Amino acid sequence: MGGRYIGIEMKVSLSVCMILCLTSIVHADQGKAVFFEPPYTPSACYGTQSYGNMVAGVSDTLWNNGRACGKSYRVKCIGGANEAPHPCKNGDTAVVKVVDYCKAGCQGIINLSKHAFSTIADPDAGIIQVEFNEAKCKQFASTDAVAMLGRPSQHFQRNSLSSNSNLY
Repeated sequence: MGGRYIGIEMKVSLSVCMILCLTSIVHADQGKAVFFEPPYTPSACYGTQSYGNMVAGVSDTLWNNGRACGKSYRVKCIGGANEAPHPCKNGDTAVVKVVDYCKAGCQGIINLSKHAFSTIADPDAGIIQVEFNEAKCKQFASTDAVAMLGRPSQHFQRNSLSSNSNLY
């Protein structure tokens, strides 16, 4: 009987974490985002170690002498920053891990991987206005799980919390 309650407690804890991770951006900062093409290594934070394709470089605004390395940010497109009409994709968000530094001359606060940028906006826009905030809870290990953050109901129709092996 005790094992059953532990399982329920685990599911409740996992559900609470998921809800916290999936909540909308409440106290978000705003700025411009651009993107960079793969390969995403080497990077200022991790050299040749790869952290997948949901990564970003940050400008001096967030860099903080390298303390930004490893932080995760939830990013949402809120509009165009040039003449591109309607660059945002349906309010989707992307969670990215900071792996690099965007040197002086960077046109955005956040320089997203092309994959992350494509999750929230049309790459043809080139530069967009975004809201972003630090994602405080543990993030998903798989880029597919991270990409679903904008559409959680679709994910839960396919997978149950108890069988989600993408959490760590």
